[in-house]
Amino acid sequence: MAQLVVEDLSLGYESQAIIEGLNFTVNAGDYLCIVGENGSGKTTLMKTLLNLKTPLSGKITTGDDLKKNEIGYLPQQTIVQKDFPASVREIVMSGFQGQCGIRPFYNKEEKKLAQENMERMGVADLAKRCYRDLSGGQQQRVLLARALCATRKILLLDEPVSGLDPKVTAEMYNLISDLNSDGITIIMISHDIAAAVRYASHILHIGDTVFFGTRDEYLASDIGKVFLLQQGGEK
Repeated sequence: MAQLVVEDLSLGYESQAIIEGLNFTVNAGDYLCIVGENGSGKTTLMKTLLNLKTPLSGKITTGDDLKKNEIGYLPQQTIVQKDFPASVREIVMSGFQGQCGIRPFYNKEEKKLAQENMERMGVADLAKRCYRDLSGGQQQRVLLARALCATRKILLLDEPVSGLDPKVTAEMYNLISDLNSDGITIIMISHDIAAAVRYASHILHIGDTVFFGTRDEYLASDIGKVFLLQQGGEK
């Protein structure tokens, strides 16, 4: 079942388009990697999918009873975010804010789900620790637990392994793959083309040329072959 349908989408700034005529569909359970050159508009597209930015034209339709406040998001971390002075539990619980409305307190069900998500991400024993005192890998696990509090259906991840060492990167990719295997749809921006074609079910390549299709179709395409060669990726 389609969760997101993007039709004839154009994105840009001050009426200057950087992406035009974009069309693709994300179905429940897909693992979509968005790849492309730097500056091609990958993060702009993700912000538009999150309703944080208005497209120049075109439309995005949600299905599968997906509400706009039910999309989990893990953004690229900034230095300020990495130094945020809050406990792990507080960070994770903040994932419910989009669903709380005017309610000032988290309810019992939300607290239980936050605990489950911390356990799922292997950070439950860090619940009282200050977020800024954690390692980069631990911080990303906390933010993933936070994103899971916002959704049971779809996660949008912007370069989730940026700055992590190879061992922690592999662990993060495995966590994300496990979430997808559990039925959560993944949309991930990645500069790591080798990982994209290893884990993804579908690839969206944006830039001077646009491609959308399955992983195998991308590997067989001219643009996929060229980009893989440029990035040194391997099947």
